[in-house]
Amino acid sequence: MKGSRSLVHLCGGQSKQVGRPTGVHGDGTAPGVTRASLQADLLAAGERAIRLNARVQQLEKRLSEVLGEQAWRAAGLGQAADLNQLREQATSLQQQNIDLRLKLEERDQELSAARAANRELMAQLNATARRR
Repeated sequence: MKGSRSLVHLCGGQSKQVGRPTGVHGDGTAPGVTRASLQADLLAAGERAIRLNARVQQLEKRLSEVLGEQAWRAAGLGQAADLNQLREQATSLQQQNIDLRLKLEERDQELSAARAANRELMAQLNATARRR
């Protein structure tokens, strides 16, 4: 219990000090405590606080997900399986959308090629008609 305050334990009318490690001064500081060791402790505590904060955020996110699923079910909107089915359906629809866009692009290219061929044929036909 480094640096802890001493506790007075009353036992049968007698008092004795408990909780103060050996070699600790009455003001709660140990004789080997230096500014560097305190700074190292402070740095370690700061790093631990950062790790704990990240863990709290992770737990809050998980809690939010669980509560969201519970609210979803409680509202009668469906089970988690329904959610998975909807996700699969969304993925399938996205793939269909991609496929349709590719087909449309191919048809646009075919239409452009047909228009170019039509222009060429019309130009030839007009050229032949002028020669007569």
